[in-house]
Amino acid sequence: MKFKAAAVHAAPVFMDKNATVEKACNFIKEAGGAGIELLVFPETFIPGYPYWIECYPPLDQGAALSEYIDQSVEISGPEIERLRHVARQHGVAVVMGISERLEGTKTLFNSQAFIDKDGTLLGVHRKLQPTYVERIVWAQGSGKTLSVYSSTLGRLGGLACWEHTMNLARQALIMDGIQIHAAAWPGLSTMAGFEAVADIQIDAMMKTHALTGQCFVISAGNPVDRTCLDWMERKLGPQSHVKEGGGWSAVIHPFCSYLAEPHTGSEQKLVVGEIDLDQLNFVKVWLDTAGHYSRPELLRLNVNRQGMWHDEKNGRETGFHSFAVGESEEATATAIGQ
Repeated sequence: MKFKAAAVHAAPVFMDKNATVEKACNFIKEAGGAGIELLVFPETFIPGYPYWIECYPPLDQGAALSEYIDQSVEISGPEIERLRHVARQHGVAVVMGISERLEGTKTLFNSQAFIDKDGTLLGVHRKLQPTYVERIVWAQGSGKTLSVYSSTLGRLGGLACWEHTMNLARQALIMDGIQIHAAAWPGLSTMAGFEAVADIQIDAMMKTHALTGQCFVISAGNPVDRTCLDWMERKLGPQSHVKEGGGWSAVIHPFCSYLAEPHTGSEQKLVVGEIDLDQLNFVKVWLDTAGHYSRPELLRLNVNRQGMWHDEKNGRETGFHSFAVGESEEATATAIGQ
């Protein structure tokens, strides 16, 4: 099975969720017209990554964080419904980075919404561990959203930013049979202290996951644009910690070759590569870390799939899953009688 997939290398209309949704819809329409069947958007594309958390004292950020709550989106809200409708119209699967607001609360998550080509909402992944000062914005996600989804294009999952340093989280997706991995990033290289190392880090993590997971990786990072910088200066004052540009977007083969070369900087574009799932058979002759390369008699992974938040309490509670060789999540849950 062959299809074209793309990372969306673009900045949002910063802190304007409605305008950013429309911008995303235009990318979906463009992709559908170009025969692209999967789009991966950057981290919290809606309503934008809150770069000010890296730049100003926490006590100065209250008003900005309050506005960020208002600009975040609920999964059942009109913004996600609009994306689902346009995805269905144009036959494009979408992985959208969002700041998600937990319904009935003011609590936020750094999330990825997975939408299939027919507009079906496959699920939502909530970032397990917000990084550094992100913890003043987003709550921790539970293991219930650490999932791989069966889509019309294959087994689809994803992680956000430095979740990729969590080797056991990556392994949980690998054991769940991931074939296509959606990686969401902010413009990390624009931040003070990361200018020289961020792109090297991202490149290394994306290739590592592609090889160790035997999956195709679509990595999307947003550049920082003038709209973002002007908003921060207007709301919070001058700063020198985040600059314009950045972002790192690419499509990577399981054996670490580029199907679409890395793209960085302010130019906004779809970074397009062709994915051929039939090549996974050859790759897994050499390595199958959900199978013959897992050594379950020596190494075993436990994943707590139990929900933490009130909207995760509906339906079957799965508890701890212990993955052994060749077992998927569904097989393991059956084996332990859940």
